Amino acid sequence: MIKNYETVFIMNPVLSDDQMKDAVGKYESILTEAGAKIVNKELWGLKKLAYPIQHKSTGSYCLIEFEADPSTVATLEVAFKRDEKIMRFITIALDKHAVAYNTKRASGAFNKKKEAAKS
Repeated sequence: MIKNYETVFIMNPVLSDDQMKDAVGKYESILTEAGAKIVNKELWGLKKLAYPIQHKSTGSYCLIEFEADPSTVATLEVAFKRDEKIMRFITIALDKHAVAYNTKRASGAFNKKKEAAKS
C-alpha cells in the first residue's frame, strides 16, 4: 500500500555544500531504489537549533516528500541511524489534508513576500 510521507533531517553544520548535496543525493537514491517516488525536495540550509544537539547550536535542514511503501521508511531510517552526518530525523505519514497543503505550499500559494511586492 503506497502512502505519502515527508522526512526532515538535520545534518552536521560542519559539512560543506558539496558534502550536504552528496548526503541528500544518497538518501534520494535509497528511496528511488526502494521504489519510492520523490514528490518534493527542499534544502532549507543552515538554521539555529532550538536546543544543542551533539554540542552544536546549528544544523543544515533538508525536507523530502515522497510516496512509498511503509517498508521503505524503515530502510530509510536505518540509513539515517548509521550515518554520522545526520544529527536528527523524523518521518511522518501524511493524510490527504497535509498532501493538499504541501501541494499548495510547493506551488507558492502561501508566499506572502511575493504578494506584498505586487501591491
